[in-house]
Amino acid sequence: MRTVLLAAALLAVPAMAADNFGAIAYSPKSGAHGWAKDHPTRAAAQKAALAACTKHAEDCRAAVWFKNGCGTLAVSEKVYGWGWGTTQKLADAEATNACSKRATGCKIAVQVCTAGAG
Repeated sequence: MRTVLLAAALLAVPAMAADNFGAIAYSPKSGAHGWAKDHPTRAAAQKAALAACTKHAEDCRAAVWFKNGCGTLAVSEKVYGWGWGTTQKLADAEATNACSKRATGCKIAVQVCTAGAG
């Protein structure tokens, strides 16, 4: 009887969703960028984004990482800003505001969301 109750209790527990990590890498010198999404760890996402970026530039750096959400990179001619949020709209606003604090003419260059975010 105990086995049946334990099995029933285990079946009633909802499955925990896995965390999904994303990242954006950027080269301030060339403007090249790379991104990654739906990786199991922050480190894996950043590594993948840097690998994608370094195919086009040598000075890439991790600009932003995010978990179960969205990331955005906004750029102007000389500066960049990044943001993250639970939705793309929030990430866009944060990145644009960060860039606009130091320059004019900031435009969104990259938008990425992990699975289930939006």
